[in-house]
Amino acid sequence: MATDTPTRGYTATKDQLQTRLRRIEGQVRGIERMVEDDRYCIDILTQISAIQAALDKVALGLLDGHVRHCVAEGAEEGKSDLMSTELMAAVGRLMRRG
Repeated sequence: MATDTPTRGYTATKDQLQTRLRRIEGQVRGIERMVEDDRYCIDILTQISAIQAALDKVALGLLDGHVRHCVAEGAEEGKSDLMSTELMAAVGRLMRRG
């Protein structure tokens, strides 16, 4: 039975990715509670830093999957320049921070 759902670079690890994202979501809710409870600023900033690191790890995993699957597939289809440009634009967006 064929499916119209495309295979993505993260398809094989989708469950792990979703688990990690739910954990990050819980951390964000924890920061909300910390603010509500008037916790010490540095403690809140420490938690924000941990969330940023966790999101960076998710992003790197997605980039790895994208290169190994989507970019490789694009190269086979003769779209290497387009895929490289798209990839570098995504990396550029990830590197920009306040």
